[in-house]
Amino acid sequence: MNICIVGTGYVGLVTAACFAEMGNHVYCVDINPAVIETLNNGGIHIYEPGLEDIVKHNLADKRLTFTTDISEGMENSLFVFNCVGTPPKPDGSCDLSYVLNVASQVGQHMKDYKVVINKSTVPVGTADNVREIIQNELKQRQVEIEFDVVSNPEFLKEGDAIKDFMKPDRIIIGTDKPRAAALLEDIYAPFARSRDKFITMAIRSAEMTKYAANCMLATKISFINEMANICESVGADIKDVRVGIGSDHRIGYHFIYPGVGYGGSCFPKDVNALIQTALGCRYEPELLTAVDSVNNRQKLMLANKIHNHYASSGGVKNKVLALWGLSFKANTDDIRDSAALEIVRNLTAAGMTVRAYDPAAGDNAKSELSDEPLAEILNNQYDVLDGADALAIATDWNQFRNPDFDTIKKILKKPVIFDGRNLYSCKQMRELGFLYFGVGR
Repeated sequence: MNICIVGTGYVGLVTAACFAEMGNHVYCVDINPAVIETLNNGGIHIYEPGLEDIVKHNLADKRLTFTTDISEGMENSLFVFNCVGTPPKPDGSCDLSYVLNVASQVGQHMKDYKVVINKSTVPVGTADNVREIIQNELKQRQVEIEFDVVSNPEFLKEGDAIKDFMKPDRIIIGTDKPRAAALLEDIYAPFARSRDKFITMAIRSAEMTKYAANCMLATKISFINEMANICESVGADIKDVRVGIGSDHRIGYHFIYPGVGYGGSCFPKDVNALIQTALGCRYEPELLTAVDSVNNRQKLMLANKIHNHYASSGGVKNKVLALWGLSFKANTDDIRDSAALEIVRNLTAAGMTVRAYDPAAGDNAKSELSDEPLAEILNNQYDVLDGADALAIATDWNQFRNPDFDTIKKILKKPVIFDGRNLYSCKQMRELGFLYFGVGR
């Protein structure tokens, strides 16, 4: 089938690549000529494991076409996936301007029946707005063309997006039109061979499902971080507590890892967007507000530990911290709402020099922290240790899990580690001679 994908960010490019991998011809549309040029040259502008290889060979096999012209993308396509960004506004609500602009363009260029799919995460009721905009554009053109608008939210984890698309837990189809539902099931059939993964529901329910899923996951993270902080106060170990509660099948072990809080392009944005949606309906979302509040506090938990440790020796001013990890989580170069950046800004504001390393997010962090003269981004995880008073870990990259502790101890001025991801054993750290600070330990 011919498919048009509008927007080549994480969601759009992964969606395009995976559909092309299954034999479809996919047109990718983006308004940024530089991005399109990079993609047409076989490169990609985002970091996502496995994605570049899929893009390259499908481009070579002519199943992927990249263009800035939406009319070209729509010309022979039955499906138009709206995958553009939905950034937060200053008040936390969702900025729909890009989504609605795409809807307007679809209405301007549509020549025959299309299934318009909202893949981006959008507030409840957006599909109605998209439908109205397209209809108004058709009216201005004085043409009558049939179309359907469908909600098909994405559930992709950055760093594991290819697997999530190829082997999804579920495929949500929000529509009340049997024809549109059947067409969506056709293009997704190769991804649902092992069992029936299709869940068809009303459009507004589908839009709400995405927010509910992300807010549930964010709640689990804030919950375990709250428990970790209480554990520190009462002398318990959150690692033991996690095993104790995770063994209950009603709770499980997923998403109950204490750390520096959640970040990235989804959870912070979606929690705040749903809060604003609820407030707009005159409902006070007390739980979601607490989830957000706990997370904002947790992002500075590691910085506060560092401040407290050095309080008796003149504070952090003129001291040097080595920092491992800048992305909001491992296996991505995404630094949006990353706790690591908040840690850097907090400590440098107090006069501490932070020398940081990340396997993928270094360049992005250099740009973001260009206004911080006390922040340095280096290209080797051991180079940042040179002259440092302590080491802190903010991201759980695999290469940080079993480092050369002898080298770390030798290079650091003092053997002090602040572990924001609980990567190491307290017992092992004591035996190796490190002063070790974890989360909830």
